[in-house]
Amino acid sequence: MSTLKVGLIGAGGISRVHADAWRALGAEGYVTSLVGAEEIADEYGFELVDDVDTLIGLVDIVDIVTPSSTHADFALRAIAGGCDVICEKPLAATAEAATTVARAAEAAGVRLFPAHVVRYMGEYAQIKAGIDAGRIGTLAVQRFSRAGSAPQAPWFFTESTGGGVIRDLMIHDIDQAVWFAGPVATVFAVQNPPTVDDRVPAPVTSHVVLTHRNGVISHIHGSWVAPGMPFRTSVEVAGSEGRLRYDSADDNALRTDAVAPEGATDYLPPMSPQESPYYAEIADFVAALREGREARVSPADGIEAVAVAEAAYASIAAGAPVTLSDRSPERSASEAEEAAR
Repeated sequence: MSTLKVGLIGAGGISRVHADAWRALGAEGYVTSLVGAEEIADEYGFELVDDVDTLIGLVDIVDIVTPSSTHADFALRAIAGGCDVICEKPLAATAEAATTVARAAEAAGVRLFPAHVVRYMGEYAQIKAGIDAGRIGTLAVQRFSRAGSAPQAPWFFTESTGGGVIRDLMIHDIDQAVWFAGPVATVFAVQNPPTVDDRVPAPVTSHVVLTHRNGVISHIHGSWVAPGMPFRTSVEVAGSEGRLRYDSADDNALRTDAVAPEGATDYLPPMSPQESPYYAEIADFVAALREGREARVSPADGIEAVAVAEAAYASIAAGAPVTLSDRSPERSASEAEEAAR
């Protein structure tokens, strides 16, 4: 394959770790954004492009690292232009919109990769391998926690268009819970303080309980806390013959907490010093393209994470558990993928 031409849409905090990966992979980079594109172009040697449609016409792959409310629209425009797409999580604000994007990619014959980076973090991948190898017997209960300074950009706090602590922060652990234990049957969620008039408060904490179709229970805790607080994640899975656990605060040789610099408008989850998981995920996507295989994350995975997050918000609104239908959008997309193979 000739040198990849990659177009980055967006220039916020997350864009730099994506740009690092593309540069390490030897891609020819282009970038466009309403704010900050010049800095990315100068820092990484990317070509500055005036607008999204021009960028789509220049590249093979479009990498979407913009606010969540724009993901589906940019993905559909890139797909219509014949580009493969990498899209930061969440794939869209709703499962219906995410399904529309996945079906458009399938119809156009291009690849769609939801960027769920935690699947590429070594500690979580090791836990997944341990579960699959039967090291803890039959999986029964999972507990996830993720907390850090609240982001600064206003869009994070508009819940209806893709913001919110569940859809933005906790969707990482929702995806892990499904990766470890399979599809979800019911969702129950609470949040304190509550969202008022579509504005998410900060600090804010939410707890989501998933009952998987196989009976496994997942407890997922997420918090946006006071400025300057270090980012911390933990996971524990328990089965009939033991447990596996990881806490980022216990092993600083593997994971580094990082406080966002003063004035920063974004934040990043902790990363392993050995190898950036953002590099690992993008390298997997590129290898999947070149080898004609599936990547570790599929469009159906991206849809299901959005569907579970959407159900969590519905549960908060109803004050009761929400059931995910067997014919939910993520199941339909998965079946469509199988039929296409």
